[in-house]
Amino acid sequence: MTDLSRRSLIASGMATGMAASLAGPAAAAAGAPRPWGATPSPRQLLWHKRQQYAFVHFSINTFTGREWGMGDESPALFNPTDFDPDQIVAAAKAGGLTGIILTAKHHDGFCLWPTMLTEHCIRNSPYKNGKGDVVGEMERATRRAGLSFGLYLSPWDRNHADYGRPAYVDYFRKQIVELCTRYGKLFEFWFDGANGGDGYYGGARETRKIDAPRYYDWPRTIALVHRYQPDACTFDPLGADIRWVGNENGVAGDPCWPTMPDHPYVQAEGNSGVRGAALWWPAETDVSIRPGWFYHADEDAKVKSPERLVTLFDESVGRGTNLNLNLPPDRRGQLAEHDVAVLKSFGDAQRASFATDLARDAVASASHVRGPAFAPANVLDGRDDRYWSTPDGVTTPTLTLDLPPNRSFDLIRLREYLPLGVRVTRFAVEAETDGRWQRLAEHECIGAQRIIRLPRPVTARRLRVMVLEAPVCPAISEVALFRAVAPVPVAPPATREDQLLTGQGWTVVAASAPGAAAVLDNDVATAWTLPAPTTAAPATLTLDLGQPRDLAGFSLTPQRNPSPDAAPPRNYRVETSLDGKAWTAAGEGEFPNIAYALATQRIPFPAPRRLRYLRFAFTATAVPAAKLAIADIGAFAG
Repeated sequence: MTDLSRRSLIASGMATGMAASLAGPAAAAAGAPRPWGATPSPRQLLWHKRQQYAFVHFSINTFTGREWGMGDESPALFNPTDFDPDQIVAAAKAGGLTGIILTAKHHDGFCLWPTMLTEHCIRNSPYKNGKGDVVGEMERATRRAGLSFGLYLSPWDRNHADYGRPAYVDYFRKQIVELCTRYGKLFEFWFDGANGGDGYYGGARETRKIDAPRYYDWPRTIALVHRYQPDACTFDPLGADIRWVGNENGVAGDPCWPTMPDHPYVQAEGNSGVRGAALWWPAETDVSIRPGWFYHADEDAKVKSPERLVTLFDESVGRGTNLNLNLPPDRRGQLAEHDVAVLKSFGDAQRASFATDLARDAVASASHVRGPAFAPANVLDGRDDRYWSTPDGVTTPTLTLDLPPNRSFDLIRLREYLPLGVRVTRFAVEAETDGRWQRLAEHECIGAQRIIRLPRPVTARRLRVMVLEAPVCPAISEVALFRAVAPVPVAPPATREDQLLTGQGWTVVAASAPGAAAVLDNDVATAWTLPAPTTAAPATLTLDLGQPRDLAGFSLTPQRNPSPDAAPPRNYRVETSLDGKAWTAAGEGEFPNIAYALATQRIPFPAPRRLRYLRFAFTATAVPAAKLAIADIGAFAG
């Protein structure tokens, strides 16, 4: 196996993938500034323009109620009653999303295309009597709608008997070739970072650990994708085109630099990037419209509101990353009606907000100008191949827009000309109102784009952008102003008593530390925090649901923004009781990937049961930490 780094991979030409020159026509213009630092490849430039697209998690887990399948699920479980890819794609398009990334294979190993490489695939499902191809049907629907198509292929496979051995890597690469050659042009190929652990593994039912970078030989695996799909950006290991933002909450760091060091991914660096680092490795910000990545009926009332999606847009796209919004189809094979309504409201609001650039008729001037080809007016013409710049020695200039009378705005969008790198370190935006200048915002990093949402509209005679800190002269391609339109509220559906149970009406009977009521307030911003448990001194918690219930499992939500000294639990032991005296074991195990994904964990009981009391024990934190933190505990029916 090879130890090729990302830098050497690019230098070898393996990652170029396109014949186009890295620099666009403006970068090559006579007298243009020299690029500074890392710069994007042509396929990365195309990726930056996509802004936001959809993840679609749909597979065996949709029918088992799990988030991570074990790999022992029968293909007979996969049987959508009314699969409608056009409905899914239309909802995504209405939401303003520009593409679809489908989970062709999740960790359970079940393949949504009729591969001959394994029997654990759609050929052996009841769907269309084994003649269906969900990947192909989604791909065709996506193209009919004029959107781009991409694929997710889990490197981990809890079904395959050879996982962890060389034979599996050969199988995995054959899957890549099938997907890259059967379904037309792909804009993204997604490799999940979850790799290795317990699984079915062809009946072995054991835990298998791997050294992922060496096992998959990522440079060679990524080069395989680009051999067949030169324009597809790969996600997420070192050597890939785009990186994980470091959480699944949809929130990028502020700032979020598109550059990273030339070493394996470090989560602490991934959220904000590293200014001036060697690699152009921009962040993708992923989040689900629901708490889970797969559809669960008990989450129908927990769909994010259009208002929340607007905030997520600001915290991802507005910080220069791309938003990957997950839309999980239900057991029919369609998006739930409420999810569709939320997407339409969000999309309508975004289209209305950004329909008219209120700066387009302004007159631009600057304290310094590099020359006629780099005039201040270039920031107003809507072209991404032109920009304003200054002489090399001028690194802190000011750009001023004289606005037409009575222009009221509350959204400001700035963009840099990326083929020349991220040049502005820190900047401010000020507005002249009533003859006085007031500072509206000050931030680090412009990059692909910086969207500033003001707390209230401003009517200004002039606006100026001040570069406060930069290592080289700027290259700013856009300054645009808009008036935000709020999304139409969408009322959540009524919660069905047989689906969802949250902490409402529950009480804490006993706990090993004070503050446990925080797990029942249905607020992920609060958490029960206590000293880190051990096997000898576990954290324990007993809950009373108020009355007997028929339940299929429990849920646990980690603290979404943990402090440096706190972590979620690594494992659990749960017992149930009807009277609080006689207890029955209901399961024990580890929470998969909880420390890094920070996602709600759904743990099914071995079989549904009637209970009133839940008793938990936690014996370790998921990563070394001084404290244990749990945001919420709930339960779900079948």
